[in-house]
Amino acid sequence: MKNRLEDDMEENKTMKNQFLFMKQLNLLILIYISVVTFFGIRGCIEGQNALEFLSAAGKLPPGQWNGLLLSVGYYICLLILLSLKCRNNLELFAKVALEIIVGVLICDMVYFGYAGVILLILADAIQYAQNIKRRIFVILAACVIYLLVDADLVSAVYPVIPLETMWMYYDTQSKMMLFVILKFLNALNLFVFIYYMMVLILDQMSEKKRILLLNEELEKKNEQLFQYAKEMEAVTQTKERNRLAREIHDTLGHALTGIITGLDACIMLMDVSPEATKKQLSSIADVARQGMTDVRRSIKALRPDALEKIKLKDAIKQMIEEMSQSTGVEILFDCDTELNYFTQDEEDVVYRIVQESITNSIRHGKASRIEIHITREYNILTIRIIDNGIGCKDVKHGFGLHHMEERLEMLKGSLEYDGSHGFTIEAKIPIRWGEEGKHD
Repeated sequence: MKNRLEDDMEENKTMKNQFLFMKQLNLLILIYISVVTFFGIRGCIEGQNALEFLSAAGKLPPGQWNGLLLSVGYYICLLILLSLKCRNNLELFAKVALEIIVGVLICDMVYFGYAGVILLILADAIQYAQNIKRRIFVILAACVIYLLVDADLVSAVYPVIPLETMWMYYDTQSKMMLFVILKFLNALNLFVFIYYMMVLILDQMSEKKRILLLNEELEKKNEQLFQYAKEMEAVTQTKERNRLAREIHDTLGHALTGIITGLDACIMLMDVSPEATKKQLSSIADVARQGMTDVRRSIKALRPDALEKIKLKDAIKQMIEEMSQSTGVEILFDCDTELNYFTQDEEDVVYRIVQESITNSIRHGKASRIEIHITREYNILTIRIIDNGIGCKDVKHGFGLHHMEERLEMLKGSLEYDGSHGFTIEAKIPIRWGEEGKHD
């Protein structure tokens, strides 16, 4: 892309340089014709050949200086017109029409011995012709005007003094040399014009080629985007399935652990204290109902039911109280910071880590006491959960630990655990409300 831009800039620079050279060359030719004519007329007057000159010319030419001054003056007007930019077709038509009028006046001042300024006008007008029809029209119009300003053709309807007559003062050899120089300059102007047109046409062709290539690249990119969208859709579906699996696992695992532990306690209490058993069964029923509600909401891809109704800290306390009542496990909760300013994702992760840790401590660790400590140091929230269970020296990644790590990874957090004495889990989560909550 960068190389293409550099090529475009180089081509534009080349075209501008050519157009500038054409302007300078035309000015040089006009000055050349005017100066040679000026000295030719002056020579005839000083050489007492005025009568012979008037007889050959058929009319009185402009004053000695008038021809030179008017030629340069008209050409300056043409340069000003060439520099104007057009905003619409009407302005373009008016601009080209004025350029042609001034161009014909310039040709008249050099006795229609030179019509190269028409090519200069054509080179300017062709830049604005964006489609092939307009371009052909501009070229045809310029060719017709170029032919119409030919000295022989104009002289049939308009009295024109030929350059041969204006330069009759010079001897045959000098006159031949002067005309050779004029023809050379005219041919050089025509060559530069043809080269300019070639560069313009090649630029247009390369532009079309670039557009075709860009369209092909765009189609390829669209195809790649389509494939990427399909892949992303598949990845998103997989992530969503995993997320729902985690939600259901956490919810069901937590609820079923409480129910199983509570039922084991009921079996032991049934013969000893029927009233305590009924109370225990009532707590188990509450846990089961809450678990069912959470499962339904997880299937609908929503948050835990508790977080929809109350704040995160209160939701954790409620979960701990229900679990403690249904299982008989002593659960201590210590939180030295207000859990405010969290996003929903952060709240869900904190809640699920505490929930899953309690579930694992009771189900796998057979713990009778669990301590939960939540602290914050500026923008790092630390969740530390310790139980007095049987522990596990060779910890294997189960479903619960794996999902905890996945949840923390989404928040750029980390998870550490140790099963040598009971089981300890420490989760660290970078949070984004350090400034808002620094005085909590």
